Amino acid sequence: MTHPKSIVAGNWKMNGLSDSIAQLDALAGMLDKGVKADCDVLICPPFTLLSAFAMQTPTSVAIGAQDCHMNSSGAHTGDISAEMIKDTGASYVIIGHSERRADHGETNEIVSAKAKAAIHIGLKAIICVGETESQRDAGQTLSVVLSQVIDSIPSDASADDFIIAYEPVWAIGTGRTPTVQDVADVHAAIRKQLVDRFTEAGKGIAILYGGSVKPSNADELMSVENVNGALVGGASLKAEDFNGIIDAYRK
Repeated sequence: MTHPKSIVAGNWKMNGLSDSIAQLDALAGMLDKGVKADCDVLICPPFTLLSAFAMQTPTSVAIGAQDCHMNSSGAHTGDISAEMIKDTGASYVIIGHSERRADHGETNEIVSAKAKAAIHIGLKAIICVGETESQRDAGQTLSVVLSQVIDSIPSDASADDFIIAYEPVWAIGTGRTPTVQDVADVHAAIRKQLVDRFTEAGKGIAILYGGSVKPSNADELMSVENVNGALVGGASLKAEDFNGIIDAYRK
């Protein structure tokens, strides 16, 4: 059976200034001198730091962006293309985060087009899915999440082109997390959908969990079947906290 390579990714969102590179350096030091984690480590800083981070990043930390435009160039003031991201030296890009879907009205079709652009230029897409609190309360979690999985993955994508990040919207930054069984159920349903589409290769696609992941709950969450890592928000801003989550892969 194909087993996905685990990844712990930090999404810095709209946080960080030039002196924040010290946190990248500190994290690299912890990774280099400590017991090697059985996972890949990724930081996604804001666009203003992307080039600096990508140029300075050590081999122990990959760098990604938080969004890209669906077009390769053109009259799109304020937007960044996948080619521009690749040009900085970054290797990943987050696509369709719930804050992009909510704040910017990104539909599954837009997410798919952005993922297609990222994959075409050689970036690995982290495609985000997740339900809101009202959808959860209405018992729509699986129908919402699986429709996002189906419609957000480009039709011509291969299993090596992307990973999925499940983030229940109501758990992001709130300190609330689903039960372990809730996480297991959603990830199992996503896995089945991936296997249905990509057959055996679908077993090798990483599915990350995100939503108030922190050092105190990382062990429990990362041990759930079909959870192949984490997409971490606030706890990734400080090297020590982020390294505490990575510790789940040093056991």
